Amino acid sequence: MGGQLSRGDLEAILAVTRALAVPFDLRTMLAEVTAAATRVLRADRASVWLHDPANDELVAEVASDIRTLRVPVGRGLIGACARGRASINVPDCYADPRFDTAVDRASGYRTRCSLTLPLLDHRGELIGVMQVLNKQGGIFGPDDEALAHALAAQCAVALGRVRMLQAVLEGEKLRGEMELARSVQTSTLPRQMPMVPGYDMHGTFLPAAQTGGDTYDLAIVDQGLLVLLADATGHGIAPALSVLQMQAMLRMAFRLGADLETAFRQVNDRLAETLADDRFITAFVGLLEPATHRLRFLSGGQGPLLHVRGADGRCRRYGPTSFPLGAMPLGTLRPAVTIEFEPGDLLALISDGVYEFAAPGGELYGEERVVRLLRAHRDQPVARLARMVLDAVRDFAAGAPQEDDITIVLLRRDEPS
Repeated sequence: MGGQLSRGDLEAILAVTRALAVPFDLRTMLAEVTAAATRVLRADRASVWLHDPANDELVAEVASDIRTLRVPVGRGLIGACARGRASINVPDCYADPRFDTAVDRASGYRTRCSLTLPLLDHRGELIGVMQVLNKQGGIFGPDDEALAHALAAQCAVALGRVRMLQAVLEGEKLRGEMELARSVQTSTLPRQMPMVPGYDMHGTFLPAAQTGGDTYDLAIVDQGLLVLLADATGHGIAPALSVLQMQAMLRMAFRLGADLETAFRQVNDRLAETLADDRFITAFVGLLEPATHRLRFLSGGQGPLLHVRGADGRCRRYGPTSFPLGAMPLGTLRPAVTIEFEPGDLLALISDGVYEFAAPGGELYGEERVVRLLRAHRDQPVARLARMVLDAVRDFAAGAPQEDDITIVLLRRDEPS
């Protein structure tokens, strides 16, 4: 590297170190770095290019009067510095074949000489590249290189600290969003089960660490007992808000006297207008008439739907009746499916968080294990039966983490006394 730091140089570096110790945001920090480089090295201008590992590019967020630029690692003097992890001192840039004139052409600036240095963290990983241009009164010499290396080391530490702080803040922001999403989800759940003579019902919602968009509803409306299970695509606050929107629209449609088909179509078409193209909601929407023991339902992409007969334990599986809600407008609907509840019959609506729960070896819990458990214990109170399902899944998982929300809705017609 050559050159020795004078007392004045050391004092300048200490002044920069004190300035960079202030907890700036990243853009302010980059502006401070470029200002320090031009001041200490007596250069015309400076730029800092941050390394984007995902694209293996260098990004100039702050570079005097030019806009944000991206340069692949390996291109130009900046890219060569990043690839070689070594400083490059060029006394005549236009005579160096590595020099990329594109920035000069874009800004109207004329580069004479340059000093380009890698910014490395304490592990030697590339953070970025610092480049200073046009030494006042000449070219960059060995003393400038020594001073620039000391400055680059301080800048790398400061930038690493700011990036670490940003990562912590982003983590806190994400955790806050997850908590908000979970709060939104749980606020829509029934506070207590409705009382319908002759029926036992239960709902369970167990959110995953990364909150998704599951919800359920069991509510008495003018048309009967509303039974709902829904799951929005994705994780975070957006899916939670989308299922809340869907649930509120359904409740409003039924309150205004809509039948099952009208409510389903209107809610779907409204969601198709408002949801992003890559968003949709799988949903079972059913209405039970307790007097006739008939439940009519439409299912937008939600399945399997399990109907276990109380008399003999046989299980009938129902699939979806249409595309997921919000995927596209619905011109016509397939007829609603009707389930006749005999004494002891059980309807089980279970989200894919149960079926797709994976054991450490990758095996999924699957549908058959659920069916066997429901058939064997169909006479149990449904709240206890839901706990048995959860316990069985946890035993199967053997400590593997829960990756998706789990929602279980069970509805059974009581046996006559």
